[in-house]
Amino acid sequence: MDRRSFLKASAATCAATLLPRLSLARADDGSFELEASKGKARLYGEDGATSDLWLYNGQLPGPEIRARRGERVRVRFTNNLDEPTSVHWHGIRIDNAMDGVAGLTQPAVQPGESFEYDFVAPDAGTFWYHAHNMSWNQVPRGLSGPLIIEDDKPLFAEGTDVTMVLNDWRLDENGALETASFGARMDFSHAGRLGNWLTINGQSMPDIPLKKGHWHRLRLINTSASRILDLAPARFGAQLIALDGQTFSAPREIDGTLQLSPAQRMDLILRPQQTGTVPFETMTGKPFTFANFQVVDAEVPSLPLVVPPANALPEPDLASARTLPLVMEGGAMGGMRSLMKDGKEMDMRQMMEAGLFWAFNGVAGMEEKPLFSAKRGETIVLDSRNDTAFAHAMHIHGHHFRVLERNNKKLEHPDWRDTFTAVPRETVKIAFVADNPGKWLIHCHMLGHAASGMTTWFEVS
Repeated sequence: MDRRSFLKASAATCAATLLPRLSLARADDGSFELEASKGKARLYGEDGATSDLWLYNGQLPGPEIRARRGERVRVRFTNNLDEPTSVHWHGIRIDNAMDGVAGLTQPAVQPGESFEYDFVAPDAGTFWYHAHNMSWNQVPRGLSGPLIIEDDKPLFAEGTDVTMVLNDWRLDENGALETASFGARMDFSHAGRLGNWLTINGQSMPDIPLKKGHWHRLRLINTSASRILDLAPARFGAQLIALDGQTFSAPREIDGTLQLSPAQRMDLILRPQQTGTVPFETMTGKPFTFANFQVVDAEVPSLPLVVPPANALPEPDLASARTLPLVMEGGAMGGMRSLMKDGKEMDMRQMMEAGLFWAFNGVAGMEEKPLFSAKRGETIVLDSRNDTAFAHAMHIHGHHFRVLERNNKKLEHPDWRDTFTAVPRETVKIAFVADNPGKWLIHCHMLGHAASGMTTWFEVS
């Protein structure tokens, strides 16, 4: 869809002040009520067709859940879909039984049934929740929402802490969600399900209100099935203060672009000094504006900037670490001629018939035996190499890790992440303390890649 059609379709939408905070209210007993069901929404402006979606509480994105660091979070989840599902709390270091991975940490929640998630959020930051049963089918239909764990006391005034859920959709010629290609092997074996339309908080080309002279915190969450977004914070006067929910000791200027891969988050701060319109763009290919910041005069005085304190994460002991390989293989143009599944070698024809296109260390998909077992408190170094023709966003459940090296070069900022991006032929070395007991996934967050082989697990005793 070209830019002229886009502008025409969204003209009425742009006049409104969007991005309301659809927070999830607590029930009388202090728990949250969350329901998955079928719903409808317009993704392509007011002139676009209505899309059939799967939604949490009938909202797109799902309602924002907010709690404080160290607070107990209880969510009563009810599945009113026609197929089983579960809810994963992405990036939260919680008890393994609450991780929400159907078939590994809990049985899938059947249609008409409920499950109560009950956990303590140890870290403040920007996180999210999403379906984790047949994720390749359920998440790009709308089953995701923001999870914000606040610091011990508010650091930003009301209206200056802004959540921005970024999503990439594949729309048909009428502007409705295209569903016939869900599960297409062409997508699974290539870059994944890529869309042709971007929204923020479910809205096309929204206006995002900002206050002149006030510090704002922008919480960006990429909930796309496969789309990597290249963003340039300096183009709209922002600085980086956190990645994947983990804050830095000081704001950081970004020279050029920064990748925000599926499942990743970045927190930015900015203090606009002039009223007017400031575009928010993706820099992938040519710069494309898919939202506008609208800066207005503020009637109340601004608060001074206070950088959120860092979370207390266990520091890896590299001197005693155990190093393990994580080789990403397969996919179209990958050159892989066979792989292992359940202890048996499969040739190319058998792989295609089984819908398996990707592997870790030559093994496709979940096996009974974990990739590795670790003693609690042991430092694990994963030495990864992307031997494929496509980028991958690798997510580790239940832990955060430091990204130490890329292509054998130590990084100036070995940041904490829960998801790292590896481009073709790149090596990435990460390290973490396996301190959270249980069975945890490692998978590509290009959801079609995970479904077709790029998923494994490890165990912490």
